[in-house]
Formats: sequence, C-alpha cells, structure tokens
Amino acid sequence: MEFLYLLFLGKPVWMWLTFVGLVLFLLILDLGVLNKTDHEIGVTESLKLSAFYVTLGVAFSGFVWWQIDGEAAKLYLTAFVVEKTLALDNVFVIALIFSYFAIPRQYQHRVLFWGILGVIVLRGIMIGLGATLVAQYGWILYVFAAFLIFTGIKMMVTDDTQMDVSRNPVLRFMKRRMNVTETLAGSAFFVKQTEPKTGRLVTFATPLFLALVLVEIADLVFAVDSVPAVFAITTDPFIVYTSNIFAILGLRALYFALAAILHRFHYLKFALAFLLVFIGSKIFVADLFGWEKFPANWSLAITFIILTAGVVYSLWKTRGPRLAAVD
Repeated sequence: MEFLYLLFLGKPVWMWLTFVGLVLFLLILDLGVLNKTDHEIGVTESLKLSAFYVTLGVAFSGFVWWQIDGEAAKLYLTAFVVEKTLALDNVFVIALIFSYFAIPRQYQHRVLFWGILGVIVLRGIMIGLGATLVAQYGWILYVFAAFLIFTGIKMMVTDDTQMDVSRNPVLRFMKRRMNVTETLAGSAFFVKQTEPKTGRLVTFATPLFLALVLVEIADLVFAVDSVPAVFAITTDPFIVYTSNIFAILGLRALYFALAAILHRFHYLKFALAFLLVFIGSKIFVADLFGWEKFPANWSLAITFIILTAGVVYSLWKTRGPRLAAVD
C-alpha cells in the first residue's frame, strides 16, 4: 500500500483517490438512483440538489484544512465560489442551446449528466497542462493574469446574451458530415434509420446529441476563462481541480433552479467581469507591495463582496414584471 502515499502533482495518491471515489459515488447515485428514468426536474427538487452540492463543496474545505492547512482551505473556498459563479454564465449559454433545439425539460438532465462526465475529463487535461506550464515557466501566471484582466474588461463592454446557436461552426460541420434526424427520438443520442438516398439502415445522430456536443464546446470555451482564474488564486493542482469539479457537479441542479429566472441575473455579468479583473490584478498588486502572494483572507472577502453586490444589484434592477426585467 505504499503507492497510496506516493506524490502525484504534489499530493499523496490516496487524497486524489478519495476525491475521485467521492465524485464517482455521486455520479452513480445521480444516474443510477435519483434519475434512473427521464423526468422533468422541478424547481423544488433542483433547489434541494443545489443545496446538497453546495454544502458538499463547502464541506470539502474541511478536508482540505485537515490534510493541508487553513490557508489552503481559504484558497479552496475562494476558488470554489469563483468557479460556481462563473458557472452561472455557462447556464445562460446552456439555456440558449436547449431553446434552439427545443429540448424538453425531461431530457435536459440526460444531456447535462453526460456533459459533466466530459467536463471532468477536459478540465483534468487542461488543469494538468496548466500545472505543468506553471511549474516550468513561472512567468505564465502573469500571462494568465493579463488574460483575465482583458477578458473582464471585454465582458463589461460586450453583450453576449444574443448568441446565435445556428451560426456555430461546430454545429454546421456536424450537420454537413453526419446523418441527423429532424426530430428527437426520446432520450436517444443515436438511432437507426433508413437513409433516403441508398435505402440502407444507417446510424443517425439526434438533435439531443448535437445539443450535448455544443454543451461540451461551451464548457471548453468557459474553461479558457475559469482555469486561468483559479490558477491566479492558487497554483496547487489539487485545490484547482477539486474546486472546479465540485463547482461543476452542481451545475445541472443549478441550471434547473435558475432556468426560469435567468433574467433576474442579467446584470450579474458586470460583477463577474469585475471579479475577473480583480483576480487577474492580484498578482500585480502582490508584486507592487512586495508580498509573496495576495492574502487569502482578503481574496476570499473581496470575492464575496463583489459577488454579493452583483447579485443584490441584479435582483433590484430586474424587480417587477418579467417584461420590464431588462431595460
């Protein structure tokens, strides 16, 4: 059993296996017990699941505190909150994708569940690559920081809420290269149908599969922002990966809770933009004052202040009837 205490990316193998085992248990519980059949997830069920995943994600900071130290736990909580909030922006895009393909609510969970599996793998690859780059080239953190500041400023001045899904190049490519059914086939991603030109029985992809691919692409795009954001908070691969995955695990539940009230968070993007600028600027501020790194207490407190202000302002600004929600 000595291999359990060997270091992998700076942490004992048993810590990684504990985390992976917990994630696998949650996924099996989700698909094999709670959602064995396709059904529409209501707001109440969604809120309960969201509360469960948030509680679990926050509770994991206790494990980090126990096995590493209090400073690491604060960094984990900061990274978790940042990732959870950035995931809200992903919810907007997912809602547009489901709306474009007219995916019924009872099948949306299936897309999001398999999407999560892809996210776990993709984020692992990106974080592993990022950790390698940071370890070999310390200056890459300054590149990440500058990129976050640029992204935050860009988010402040651009409106990405009117994304046209039909113009997505990946979607166009799939429609040209694959046989695609005109309508859904229940919860199936692929079906066997007769090809009109040849009369042969061939495999067709359904719109549900196209939606799954676009959801994965959307997460890959958002990971370009979120992964550098977490590395700007901490360079510990264990904290970076666990905070990412715990934040994303509850994305499905979060989506069903927020899908009907997304308009209430229309102005939250400005808080997200300011948060990215803050996270990106921390490394430069620390250098300016001669600190080894930006204090974790300040980072966590400022993150909460920015996000709380953003949520309160957005809810206040969009109060009243739906038609008057966005001015």
